[in-house]
Amino acid sequence: MPLSGKRLAFIGGGTMAEAMIRGLLDKHLVPPSHVLVTGPRRERRAELAKAYGVKALASNVEAAKDAHVVVLSVKPQMLPAVTRELSGKLDDGQLVISIVAGATLRSLREGLAHAAIVRAMPNTPAQVGMGVTAWCVTTAVDGAQQDLAKAILGALGEEIAVDDENLVDMATALSGTGPTYVFLLMEALVDAGVHLGFSRRVAEELVLRTVEGSALFARKSGRHLAELRNMVTSPGGTSAAAIYQLEKGALRTVLSKAVYAAYQRTRELGTAADERREERP
Repeated sequence: MPLSGKRLAFIGGGTMAEAMIRGLLDKHLVPPSHVLVTGPRRERRAELAKAYGVKALASNVEAAKDAHVVVLSVKPQMLPAVTRELSGKLDDGQLVISIVAGATLRSLREGLAHAAIVRAMPNTPAQVGMGVTAWCVTTAVDGAQQDLAKAILGALGEEIAVDDENLVDMATALSGTGPTYVFLLMEALVDAGVHLGFSRRVAEELVLRTVEGSALFARKSGRHLAELRNMVTSPGGTSAAAIYQLEKGALRTVLSKAVYAAYQRTRELGTAADERREERP
């Protein structure tokens, strides 16, 4: 129980912070009394306090002061203000976990004047405990702190520790942004079903069940995805006809370009954050 007796402060009470809080409480990893969350809107703070029994504060510094783990869960454009506010105010023994897209370990370390930092990228399915999070650490993060990070991020679903920070950027493009690709594909399939003559309700149910079942089958089968595709593609059949059109339309190439564009944007966000920090007086 690495989180036993630990206090957590969430700087920013958005959707992903709420998912983390919900996962931690549902798994009984921490009691509500050991969770603090901040946010600029009084209404949102009251909503989180009522829903989860946590303590909601307006002051980031006050929330972080006595926390063992400080989770940075603000929007990227808010991060510079938050790091300035917290700079020099964290103890050496405190662990910082950032889930801010594009924020590099270097910019976080220098912006906060703090060494023990975890950079993580969860994704949207974390809201239902089915997320996957890639994370990396600075050299100042010791084994016990890595256990803390593993337990916290594991409350969102699966977590994968990586040695190279660039892999977190890659994960941002592949799994972090990944639900967007899946949702767009699902939307397109529903529209195709409506075009065929289904009601939108029936088309949505067919697509949702198909995607959910296919993902579960792929995980449980342990087979290569190409093998699974071949299993349902009979020569001259409906799947073969459909795949021909998908390949003709360069679906693989378009998806690859989309993932690479997301990767480039992630790197740009990190570079922009570094430049803003260096321009500070």
